[in-house]
This record gives sequence, structure tokens and C-alpha cells, in this order.
Amino acid sequence: MSSLRNLLRTVALVGMSAALIAPTAAAQAEPSPADLTRRIETSSTELERVVESYNKLREEIKTNEAAVARLQTRIGPLEQQVEQSRADVAELASTAYKSGGLRTADALLRPGGSAALLDRLGAIEQLTRQRQERISGFTTDQQRLLDEKARLNATLTRQAAQARQLAAAKKQIEHDLAKLYELRRQAYGAATERPEPTAGNGARNVPAVSGAAGTAVRYAFGAIGKPYVWAGDGPNGYDCSGLTSAAWRAAGKSLPHNTRMQWSAVTRIGRGDLRPGDLVFYSGLGHVALYVGDGQVIDAPSAGRNVLKRGMNMMSIQGYGRVR
Repeated sequence: MSSLRNLLRTVALVGMSAALIAPTAAAQAEPSPADLTRRIETSSTELERVVESYNKLREEIKTNEAAVARLQTRIGPLEQQVEQSRADVAELASTAYKSGGLRTADALLRPGGSAALLDRLGAIEQLTRQRQERISGFTTDQQRLLDEKARLNATLTRQAAQARQLAAAKKQIEHDLAKLYELRRQAYGAATERPEPTAGNGARNVPAVSGAAGTAVRYAFGAIGKPYVWAGDGPNGYDCSGLTSAAWRAAGKSLPHNTRMQWSAVTRIGRGDLRPGDLVFYSGLGHVALYVGDGQVIDAPSAGRNVLKRGMNMMSIQGYGRVR
């Protein structure tokens, strides 16, 4: 009986130990390769959206900087014009004071007959009109100057707010990158792919394409194997919209470094109209690639990876565009 009680006590203790250990073991279980891959893909997609938002802010800041430069260029001459108008008005006031205002009574009392009187009255009228025109011009110039300065101040304020947003976005990207790189280490043993030894040499059976599109395609082939660099537009690394903008910049065309802005800048075409050099946009407009023919695109996929050529159906497609 005593041995039976001891056996039951041992079984109970083993069961309790198993119950305590099992949850801990499950909690510490390593994620499967499939789980890691899904998490990497999700993190990459989210990061790309943040990066593209960052790129959009940078494009808007560049636009504002150009607007500030234009406004400052206009304000300088306007300030000079206002000063000249002010001087003209002051001179008129001084002349009127010294001459006694050229009153009509003076004109009537002076000798010279009716013809001279009409001449003098005409002169008075002309001087009065000129004075009014100069005063009106001064007021208009001054208002234009004030309007331009108000626009400049509003642009500078908006630019400062965007710079703060940019700094916050950069911190978010760096935080997300650290998590993504750790996932890649767990899944692949390394945070990033090694750049290919032949990266940038362009010797990859580049299709013969003429014109500006051919230049863009050759540039994209030359970028294969180079690393993904967020907000990068070459020559040492790229993000997705950075690669397409750099390729077309080499061809003499300007595209904004942002997927949504590129979508707005291109002419929409159908899938059947695709030619090498056209752009392929993916759902949500979070990704863009350069079409190079035979159903293939070249793109900068995501952080940790290198620029590569692959089938264009790697994700859901939003549409197609041709650079004008």
C-alpha cells in the first residue's frame, strides 16, 4: 500500500512538472521558416510604405525649396520697386509744397490770356493725374510685396513642419529596419544579401531597345546585384522608386522619387501595350518596377535584398505607365 502511494505521488509530481514545463517550451519554440518568411514579407511591405512616404516628403520639400527660391528672386526687385515708388511719391509731395500746390486760382491770376490759361490748367491736370498714378502704383507694388512675403513665410512654415515629419519618419524606418534585419538573420543567417560580384557591369544579355527607353533599360540592367538602400537613387544602391527615377534620369527624363508621384506623372497604358522601359505599379502603389520585356521587370525589392530581374507578376499589379 505504501509503495502504491509512492507511485501515485511520483506520477502526480511528473504530471505537474510536465504541465509547468510544456507552456514554457512552447513559448520558446523557434518560429518555422514559413512563419519567418511571412513575417519578413509583412515587415518589408510595411517598411516600403513608410519609405515611400518619406520619399514623398522629400519630393515636397524639394518643391517648396524651389518655390522659396523663386519667391526670394521676385521679392528683391519688388522691394527696389517699392522704394523707387516711395521716393517718387515723396518727390511729388515736395514739388507740390514748394510750388504752392499749383492752385487753379494761381493759374487764373497769371497773365497770358485764355490760351495760356488752358495750357496751365492742362498742365495742372496732367501733374495731378501723374501724382495719383504714382501713388496708386506705390500702393500696388507695396501690396504685391506683402503678398509675396506672406507666401514665402507660409512656404517656409510648411517646409519646417515637413522637415520634422521627415525626421520622425527616418526614426521609424530605422526602427523597422532593425526588426526586419533581425528576422532575416533568424531566417537566412544574414541580415542582407551579399552584393553580386558582377553588380553594375551591365553584361546580362541586355535587350536591344532604341531611344530613351533603351537607355533606361540598360541603366536598370547595370543596377542588378546592387543593394536595396532606402531613399536611395544610386549609383550605389536604390529603393524601388529610386531605381526607376534614376534609370529614366539617365535617359534625360525627370521622374519624382516616389511611387504615387510617378503614377501621376506617367501616361497610363494597358498590359498589352507594355514595352521595355515602361513602369509596372503594384497594388496600393507601394512598389514600382521597370519593365524590360518578356514578362520581366527589374526592381529593388526590399530592405536586405539586391536589385534583381524577375517575373512581373510577383505581386498584385495596379497598372502600367509610360514615361512621357
